[in-house]
Amino acid sequence: MSDEQRQRGLGAAARVTAIASSVMDLHVRIALQEVDREKRRLISGGVFLAMGGTLMFLSLLAVEVALMLWMQAAWGWSLIQGLLVMALLDVVLAGLSLRIGGHLAKGPYLPQTLDGLSKTTRAVLGRSS
Repeated sequence: MSDEQRQRGLGAAARVTAIASSVMDLHVRIALQEVDREKRRLISGGVFLAMGGTLMFLSLLAVEVALMLWMQAAWGWSLIQGLLVMALLDVVLAGLSLRIGGHLAKGPYLPQTLDGLSKTTRAVLGRSS
């Protein structure tokens, strides 16, 4: 291989590397912008989930004490029977709370980045949009 062919090959490789670097830099900048926007939503969702969980725990504790006393007085249940019923009720309420909170917290986090990557992949592979 002559010196001219080597230089041409190195020049082409340098251009491809520069293009790939530029594309990746663009995608990283878009991703960082999207993370900044989504960060507020995620933090707000986490704060509300924590507040709801804490308040639910405190109110559930008060209701459970009152319900336990009522079950023992009204139905003559033992402490073990009342605790088993309370545990079952707690599991059901916890499952519902986690399901609703998880649904509110999920979502597409980086749609612009995914769109940009698919366009870049199509362009690199030579496929039209």
